[in-house]
Amino acid sequence: MKFRSSTNKFVFCLVSIGGLLLQADNSNGLAPEVTDLNAKDISYTLEKKIPYLEKAFISTQAEDKNDGITVGELGVDGGNKEDILRFTQEIIDNKHNNTDSLLISYKGKLLLESYYKRGRSNYPHYQMSITKSYTAMAIGRAIQLGYMTMDDLHKPVISFLKDINQTNLAEGTKKITLHEAMSMRSGIRVEKKRAQEFIKTNPHSLKGQGQIQTYMELSSPMKNKSFKYQGSDPSMAMQVLEAVVPGSAKDFIKNELLAPMGISNYAWQDDLSGSPKSAAGSSWRSRDMLKMGLLIMDQGQWQGKDLIPKEFIEVAISPIDVNEHRTYGYFWWGHQAKVGDKSYHCISGRGAGGQFILMFPKLELIIVSTAHNKGMGSMLSKAPENIIPAFVK
Repeated sequence: MKFRSSTNKFVFCLVSIGGLLLQADNSNGLAPEVTDLNAKDISYTLEKKIPYLEKAFISTQAEDKNDGITVGELGVDGGNKEDILRFTQEIIDNKHNNTDSLLISYKGKLLLESYYKRGRSNYPHYQMSITKSYTAMAIGRAIQLGYMTMDDLHKPVISFLKDINQTNLAEGTKKITLHEAMSMRSGIRVEKKRAQEFIKTNPHSLKGQGQIQTYMELSSPMKNKSFKYQGSDPSMAMQVLEAVVPGSAKDFIKNELLAPMGISNYAWQDDLSGSPKSAAGSSWRSRDMLKMGLLIMDQGQWQGKDLIPKEFIEVAISPIDVNEHRTYGYFWWGHQAKVGDKSYHCISGRGAGGQFILMFPKLELIIVSTAHNKGMGSMLSKAPENIIPAFVK
């Protein structure tokens, strides 16, 4: 396969860490990979041991891997190649934090695939809060398959959780709806110190629906249901999923949400409840993150088939909670990205450390980025500032 950008760089380097053979890059024009990878080897701890690439991998004509992603060529199928390569050089020059990957899709085609530092095309990158966004799509999939309805979103969470003892629940918690939980407006308020002490002394009580039982018992009485970004709300969504689908939520996500999209090389940690974590804790490859963006941009369709109801997608990315800086739907963010004197509506999944799926519906543009920063990093603003002008000139 030929790459037409003169900036493509390749270096061959093999390093052994903990029994894993890590291939930093190779000279055959393919994206850098970690070799001899097993699912059990995917972890946040091991990821920190991956050596930095000696040279970045930048492809302006992404490889067609027959994985459901349509590929194209930057500059030919859209975008100003020089502008984009100028931005990737800034990443190489460490001007944009510890970025590990950057992918750009335009009008349904992957035009740029690039990896830096710890980025590998086949190693699932650890994801923090963006895991919430994936959890929302699992609920949407359950609705598509008939295990729930759109009306169920407005029913109390405890109506699905039959194992909860309602005797000692805090005032107002019985009325929390799934809609409220998925928009971070459950009203649950638990002191951090109190929650930590309970986890330390009573971890067995958090198994299964006991996790939500505990949140509802330890919560202060409901005074308002204003937005609060917290772990209790996505945990409710995951427990509802566990309750309504056949088998386990873990198997449902694997077989019904991810398998139809060709996503199999991933990891998803277990919560104390035994169900998959929902506030953070999944690991995804960059190309699979792009698939989630493409799914949303195509209103729940994947390769022409309805995977998630269109009406659910519309609600999930709509502004349920709003302030002057951002909107929030079902674990998906929205904001106006300012580029020069113009603003572009952006729908995003975000994770601490710098994991982003940035979608610009009117431009038909998707930006995927992963990183290992101490905070969010600057790509939420810098990526649109540098990439959008290359597609609107």
